[in-house]
This record gives sequence, C-alpha cells and structure tokens, in this order.
Amino acid sequence: MTTSSAISADEGEQVNEPRGKTRGVVSIDPERCKGCGYCVEFCPMNVLAMSTKFNAKGYHYPEVVLSDKCTGCDLCGMYCPDFAIHGKRIPPAGPKKE
Repeated sequence: MTTSSAISADEGEQVNEPRGKTRGVVSIDPERCKGCGYCVEFCPMNVLAMSTKFNAKGYHYPEVVLSDKCTGCDLCGMYCPDFAIHGKRIPPAGPKKE
C-alpha cells in the first residue's frame, strides 16, 4: 500500500496515511532457490514464507502466503542472490472505455 508521511502535531511522530492500494505479484523459480530466506526476511508486507517442500537441490524455497498484500516493491528480488524471485507492480485498472 502506498502511503504518505505526515507529522502528528500532538506527539511529533511520523504517521503513514494510505493513498490507495498498490498491487503486485511475486514470481518464484523454486529450482534456482538455495533457501537463504532473504526474500522472506526483507519483505515489508510479510507476503512470503519458506515452504515445507524441497526443490530438486534439496532446499526449501519461498512461497506466497499473503498475495493480496503484495505491493510489487521487488525487495525480494533485490535481495535474492540467486535471482530466483522478483516482484512486479500491477498497473491499476483505469476507467472503462465505452
């Protein structure tokens, strides 16, 4: 979700105000994964978890557990040393043309 920052006058704290929902999708190639877990650790929306399944190399790979929370920020892909995962933003649906 995209947010804008504002300062609360009462407490002097930063407050995030929603502007609208940014949607995304995560693509995972389980066979490239070595199970490091960086993608799970650095996902700000907690979209990923390590699977209980193994790939052909014997590693646990990530799986999407909360797809509706993904914003497509691609932090998962930026931290993946094996290029096994990436996030992509989905363009918002525009008004229908008649």
